This record gives sequence, C-alpha cells and structure tokens, in this order.
Amino acid sequence: MKLKKLIVSSLLLLQASIANALVISAEPSSWGLEEGKECVNCHRMTNAGLYEEWNKSQHGQRGVNCLDCHKAETADPDAFLHEGHYISVIVSPKDCARCHKDQNEQFQRSRHASAANTADSLDYKLGHMAGAAAVRGGCEQCHGTKIEIDEEGKPTKETWPNTGVGRINPDGSTGSCTACHARHTFSRAQARTPQTCGKCHIGPDHSHLEIYNESKHGIIYHAKVKEMNLESDKWVAGIDYSVAPTCATCHMSAAPGVTKTHDVSERLSWNLRDPLSYHINLVRLENGKQYDVDDNKKPQPTKGDAVKGSTVKEIVNWRQRRSTMKSVCYACHTTDFIDGHYKQLKDTVALYNEKFATPLQSIMDDLVKMGKITKVPFDDKIEWIWWEIWHHDGRRTRQGSAMSGPNYVWWEGAYELVKHTYIDFITELKNVVGKKEANRLLKKYMKPIPGYEWYFDAISLAEPCENKTALPSLGEAQGYKFAGGISLNGGEHKKTLQQREADKIEICATIAGDKAAEMVVIAETANIKYNVTANGQGFVWDEKPEELGTFQRDANPVAVPTTESIKIWSGKMEMIGNIKFHIWSRLADGTLVKSPEAIDVNIAK
Repeated sequence: MKLKKLIVSSLLLLQASIANALVISAEPSSWGLEEGKECVNCHRMTNAGLYEEWNKSQHGQRGVNCLDCHKAETADPDAFLHEGHYISVIVSPKDCARCHKDQNEQFQRSRHASAANTADSLDYKLGHMAGAAAVRGGCEQCHGTKIEIDEEGKPTKETWPNTGVGRINPDGSTGSCTACHARHTFSRAQARTPQTCGKCHIGPDHSHLEIYNESKHGIIYHAKVKEMNLESDKWVAGIDYSVAPTCATCHMSAAPGVTKTHDVSERLSWNLRDPLSYHINLVRLENGKQYDVDDNKKPQPTKGDAVKGSTVKEIVNWRQRRSTMKSVCYACHTTDFIDGHYKQLKDTVALYNEKFATPLQSIMDDLVKMGKITKVPFDDKIEWIWWEIWHHDGRRTRQGSAMSGPNYVWWEGAYELVKHTYIDFITELKNVVGKKEANRLLKKYMKPIPGYEWYFDAISLAEPCENKTALPSLGEAQGYKFAGGISLNGGEHKKTLQQREADKIEICATIAGDKAAEMVVIAETANIKYNVTANGQGFVWDEKPEELGTFQRDANPVAVPTTESIKIWSGKMEMIGNIKFHIWSRLADGTLVKSPEAIDVNIAK
C-alpha cells in the first residue's frame, strides 16, 4: 500500500514537472532575423548597458535579437522607420504572444490585464483631484494607461515610458510583460522575487510587500534567498525549492498537482479590497475574458448565460479556487496548519465586516438619504474618514491576516480601524447631524453588535439626566446652589435611597452660581474616598486638592452656571453598603466649594 502511494506521488510530481517546464509556442527558425544583427552591433556601441542585459538573457543566448521583438508592419499605428526598418518602441503582450502564446492567454484574462480600467473607482477620482502629473507618475505607472502615438509613430512623452501592468497598447492588446520581466533581461528569477510585485503592491491601501517582509515566509526568504533556485525552468514548490514561498509561488507558480499560470486572479477566494468582503466566484467567458462575482449575490450566472457581450463558458466557485491555493500550501504545510490559517482569516474578515464595515456603511447611506452629505465623493469630511477606514485600515487588517503579518492585522490595521472609528468617525458624525441624532444612528446600527457594550455604557454616563421633576436641594455655599439625587428604575430622584444590588439606578446633580466653575464629584465609602469621572470610573483620592480631577462630559470640563443635569452614574452598582456622593464646585483659582449635603446611597444584597 505504501509503495502504491509512493508511485502515485512520484507520477504526480513528474506530471507537474513536465507540465510546468518552459514551453515556447514558436519554432526556433522563426526568430534570429539576419537584419536584426545590425541592431545588435549598433546598440552594442550606443547602449552598452542595454546590450549587456540582453546578451546575458535567455533571449540573447538563444539568438532572439532586437528586430525579432521590435519589428513592426507599416500599417501599425506605432510603426516608424528606423535605419531602414519599420519598428515599434513598444513590445506588447501581443508581440510576446508570437512565442509565449499560453502565457499571454492566461495573462489577458487576469485581473492584471484590466488594471487600467479604473475610471469608475474612487481611487481614480481621487487621483484626478490631485492632478494629471500625479496620476501619470503614480497611478498609471502601476495600473497602466492608454499609450498615445504622435505624428511620427512614437509614443507621446505624456504617456511614455509606462510599464503599468494593465497598459492599453496601440495594437489593442492590454498589459505589459515588462511590468514583471523587466527589459531587456526578461528574467524569470526577477519576476519571482517579492520586490518585483512590491513596485505596485505597497503602501497604505495594499501593503502586500510590507506584510510579506514581516511574515514568517518573508523572514525566511530573505535569510535564505540563495537557496531559492530562482532561475529554475519549472520552479515547482517543494521540489525545486522548499525554503519559503514568494508572491509568485502562491499566486502563479507550480506546485505538485498545480500547474503554473499567468492569471494571478484564479487562486483568490476572498474579495479583500472593497468596503465589505465576500467570497468570490470566477466567471469565465467564451471570448477569453473573465470577472469575479460575489458569492452572496443572487442570482449567480450559470454556464451558457449571455453576459458582458459574450457567453459564460465556466464557473470556478470560491471553494475550487481555494482548493487550488491550498494545494500550493500542501507543498510545505499540513492540512491542520492550512485549515487553521483559513479559519483565522475567516474570523478576521467577519470581525471587520460585522463590527465595523456594515454599521458604518449603513450610517453613511442614511446620511445621504437624510441629505446631510452629498453623493459627490470626497466633498464631506466624514467621507474621507470612512474612505480611510475601509480603504486603508480595513484592507490592511484583512490582507495582514491573509498573508500572516501580525503587525498589519493589529497596529497598522485593527488598531487604526478602532481609533478612526471611535475618535474620528463618531466625532464627525456628531458634527454632521448633532449629538442626539448621532447617538440614535449609533444605537440603531452599532449597539446590537456584540463588543460595543462598553461604548454605549460610556454614552449613557455622558448623557445629561432627563429630570421630570427638580432635583432635591443639597444646599448653598459661597453663592453656589447644589442639587442632586438618586432614582430607582426611572422613578423620582431622591436625596437618600435604599436599593438592592440588582436594581438599576441613576445619580444626577447640578451646580448653579454667578461665576463659572468646574464640577468635582467625590464618592465616599466607610474608609475610602474616590474621585469620580464621567466614564464611570473612581480613582482613590488621598485628599490632596491639587490631585482632584474634574468630572467631565464629552472630554470637556463641565462649567457652571448650568441648568443641565449631569449624569454621574447609570446602571447597576455592584457593591454592598453605603456610598455618599459629594458635589463640589472648583473655582478658577482652585478653591473648592463643597455642597453642604451629600447624595446618600444604601445598597443591600
């Protein structure tokens, strides 16, 4: 039985090795144009570095010369006469496909090939708000742009040079092989290194290179890069190398039972880019194109459906896509390890979706319906905050989990997500709709979600008391009038109250006087005095006046005179015995004016 398994495994490995060996679709006789040798001799003198890179490459060593790649037909829009030959500056994927047919077909259906189609994205709109130069030098150098040709048949300086992976070429093809295989070496080893992908997959919204470098995979790769066998023809994970994976390993390259591909999209099972994440199914069309559809979208397209100007040829669901990716992982990891990784990723995505993205998106939708913000992107401050929450913080959290980068799951991800939600988004929401309406929206969309209890307890404490009757007087001192009391289960406020530990109570107080002052609250038990703050916390006070903290609401000192009742406590008080709440007024010079009487709370079990 063991021998049989060994034979089957060996056959699978052999099959994978043969299937993934270098395949050239053109006959050698179709390259090595005699006229091209003139180009080589000339550029050897005029562009020595270019010549050296070409000469060391497999193209140079196999006799593929300048004219083989750059030769153009006179009718080509980007053709121009050069030293007696019509050539084109741009070598497009269509040109490369003369020899690399399969690779081009795989690339053309991939997400890379359509990377220049960004006109409907918020990124595109944001870029053009900055200006054309920033777009050309930034966005389009990664995504690609449409190459314009001047009257001489040469690319315009506004659109060239450009190696954007989704570049739109004059011959109608999309993409740039040199985005990953830089001219003129066209090195496979270079395309397999993480730094190559990091030209574009870097920064606040898609920190893939940074995440990889801090992950265990990246750490081992950089420590043992000499053992990676990057120049191998077939480069099968677990066979030709076993040190660590690179970006290419997981998304493109071969593994036992998995063939290599230039379609970087086909092994992806999650959408980790958008405001909400979903599993994604891959829809392949008869015309060679493909697109992703969220698994939760109903109805799903089926084979034979007419869509996007073609017909559905095949549906690869997210489970199949994940299975292919897992097969790559199996080259180095066990089933339990891999399943554990995907479980942790699923939990991180669920946390982001359910606790942050869904409620905040619902609030943003309501703000548009209420007419509080416009549908125009980026013209309201809260839109910028929401944009950075999902587009930066949320993406890094999810991507960090997918690529095993703990710093990006937490400090660069979830920490920023939490901070920007509580501090920036909620604060700006109150500015947009007012505190009362903001709290209504927050309670509607966020309060039902587990994990927000602490926040809504804090809101409750920070809200003013809504007294149906005047609070009991606690006396007057130095021109200040003090009032306060305790209510049981929403009843009338009283100066003294007997309650049980399980009862819900509310303690409120006011100060009124001729001069502004701050409110200080002291809770006194049998042996200890506590300085109470608006978040419901009490700090032991050693009776040094200079160490007293002001009772605060919304992080600002409560000034008097005031007609608004301050909520000192709301909810259950989990202790037994007597507590006296003293309400004091602190003047600008630090003088403490104390209420003659205290609010007296007696708690029984």
